[in-house]
Amino acid sequence: GMFSIVDNLRKELSVWLKQHDLEPAGPPFLRYHIIDMAGMMHIEVGIPVVTALPGDERVSPGVLPAGRYASLVYVGHGLTGNKALLGWGQANDIVWDRWDDERGDAFRARCETYLTDPKVQPLKTKWEIEVAIKLADS
Repeated sequence: GMFSIVDNLRKELSVWLKQHDLEPAGPPFLRYHIIDMAGMMHIEVGIPVVTALPGDERVSPGVLPAGRYASLVYVGHGLTGNKALLGWGQANDIVWDRWDDERGDAFRARCETYLTDPKVQPLKTKWEIEVAIKLADS
């Protein structure tokens, strides 16, 4: 499934950082560009660094957009955490920085940051994960 692909990409990116003598400046994250729960997702796997390198055919530097974000930290199934944040946003008239795309729901910045080290806690259902969604600028 998608998460075995994400795990492999995260490992590949960690190896790439080591090969280029870069230390992570924070925990790895998953950025959702386009979400289609029934189809393909457009995602990006990232690890923050202090100094970006040019990249290559597999890895490219990027920057999360500045602005205000709403976020929460959850443990367990990702769908539950995301639904909680989206529900809170709806209940509080929050406008997300998102738009409809022919491929699904597009977001300027919607990320899940993996706060738990998988070497310390291998069970994903026990990981602490922060979900953050950029708010639309007023």
